[in-house]
Amino acid sequence: MRKELKQSLQKNEILIRGLFMLFFLVIYSISKFLIIGIMFFQLAAILLTEKPNEQILKFSQSLSVYIYQIVQFLSFNNEQRPFPFRKWPDGTTSSSVEVKSD
Repeated sequence: MRKELKQSLQKNEILIRGLFMLFFLVIYSISKFLIIGIMFFQLAAILLTEKPNEQILKFSQSLSVYIYQIVQFLSFNNEQRPFPFRKWPDGTTSSSVEVKSD
């Protein structure tokens, strides 16, 4: 009976993780369009002011770390769920490297 219960719980955990993976796959897909928008905005900013927009630089850096966290979760390299289940990354690479330990 305990073995069946344990197998059932493990199966439920896998199904729940699968649902989270679908959720983050959608966010990943949306983020690609956001990156394209940022690219065009920065190009326009550079053409008009001859320098990149600092606020967008900071946001795009944290967005790239967030995308990295999503890919780590989707590829089973990290069990921690990205934002909104933990805080938004600050843009430093040290916050992005949280590899699953054995």
